[in-house]
Amino acid sequence: MWWFQQGMCFLPAALVVWTVASFVFAYITAVVLRHVDPLVPYISDTGTIAPERCVFGIMLDVSAFLGIATVYVRYKQVEALTGEDKLKIHRLNRLGLVLGLISSFGMCVVANFQKTVLFSMHLVGAIMTFGVGALYILVQTLLSLNMQPHVHSKTIYWVRLGIGLWTLGSIISMFVSSVIMYTSLRGIDVAHKLHWIPGETGYTAHIISTISEWFLAFSFISFFLTYIRDFQKITLRAEAVLQSSHLYEWQHGGVITPGDHKREVSESSPLLAGGT
Repeated sequence: MWWFQQGMCFLPAALVVWTVASFVFAYITAVVLRHVDPLVPYISDTGTIAPERCVFGIMLDVSAFLGIATVYVRYKQVEALTGEDKLKIHRLNRLGLVLGLISSFGMCVVANFQKTVLFSMHLVGAIMTFGVGALYILVQTLLSLNMQPHVHSKTIYWVRLGIGLWTLGSIISMFVSSVIMYTSLRGIDVAHKLHWIPGETGYTAHIISTISEWFLAFSFISFFLTYIRDFQKITLRAEAVLQSSHLYEWQHGGVITPGDHKREVSESSPLLAGGT
């Protein structure tokens, strides 16, 4: 059995590979068509002009779905591994689920509201994705801390803490450099500025900001790589409960059939309730 066939580790693996592919594909297309400069443009700039913005939007929507599925499976796994007396862990787990869902939905907002079309909504989506996503990483790191050494090893806790610090550093660097850039370019519509000339006002701050954004994106995505080993140890199962043997609003044929009694049918599902 291949490693990606074990448990549900294909979910975080697919999330990381697909999201990185969406960034790379959009970047290559935008550079080839000369819509952006080759030297570290904003990720959002590579998905601003057609045709790359169309594919970028579709691919990030798929990433959002994979993110929701991954966040949910992680929630169910922690829930199954934690005793009912561990109220702190259960509360953190529920908070992590909410933050993860918000962050995943933010990807859809970023993908479908381009910065040159509706900058305010694009900014809201970016804050939902990376800002709330950073809080999700913090919550999961705290969960790893509270679940060691019986459930999590110290190594995975330190790895997640390191990625969290990388994410935080990228956010701070991007915020500071962006403020400096916008301050030095008063009166200029920076959101629509896709081409930069080395040496012009704000160029250095722009480069630092774009590098920080790419670092932030890859640090956030890298966090889900730490789920691969965990997800190898979980499968989920759905139970379909049939209330009747037909779908009429009345007794079919005026008689009660034996199949009208409640029946339960089990089937495999990667998304619904289950256990480890």
